Amino acid sequence: MNRNEDWSWPALCLLLGAGSGLAWWLGNPLEWEWWPDFAGDAMTWWAAALVHRSPAHWLANLLALAAVAVLGLALQVPRAQAWALFAAWPLSTLGLLLFPQIERYAGLSGVLHAAVAVLVVHCTFTRGHQAWAGLLGAGLAAKLLAEGAWSRPLVFEPEWGFAVATGAHLTGALAGLLCALAAYGLSRMRATSAVVE
Repeated sequence: MNRNEDWSWPALCLLLGAGSGLAWWLGNPLEWEWWPDFAGDAMTWWAAALVHRSPAHWLANLLALAAVAVLGLALQVPRAQAWALFAAWPLSTLGLLLFPQIERYAGLSGVLHAAVAVLVVHCTFTRGHQAWAGLLGAGLAAKLLAEGAWSRPLVFEPEWGFAVATGAHLTGALAGLLCALAAYGLSRMRATSAVVE
């Protein structure tokens, strides 16, 4: 193993996957889902991402999570950006308060969109990764624009058999972007401070 490799990113993805496996094993408890009437219950800010509505929903999100984990490892995402994703995890759920149309929420999609946003920021500021930043950023932006969550935060999808909370995709991406930028800024400040000292 390259001693410069940091395994924080895939470890966090593994935690998310294991948590969703536990939720599935427990029967995807309704009390783990996020409901606006109980938005003050901080446990659901975290747990809602782990619950899924169908086997297909769960499998699709696990496959996307695996791709994000591998990509993050390949792009050498540092620990600071893994912490950024960890912070964005509950914030992506809490942001759903902006959309009163969403009466309940479950699934990894918000956190997955946060992860892609974190990858975009990481690649933007990493020498040699700017092409990845453009590719991932363009893909994420195109998806969010096509969904138009600001006007349609909840869309029924017949192939899934339930309404997809596109609002969570938007809040996830925004939470990931803001947390990643904050993490990058703090890392730069620490690096500058270490040089000055």
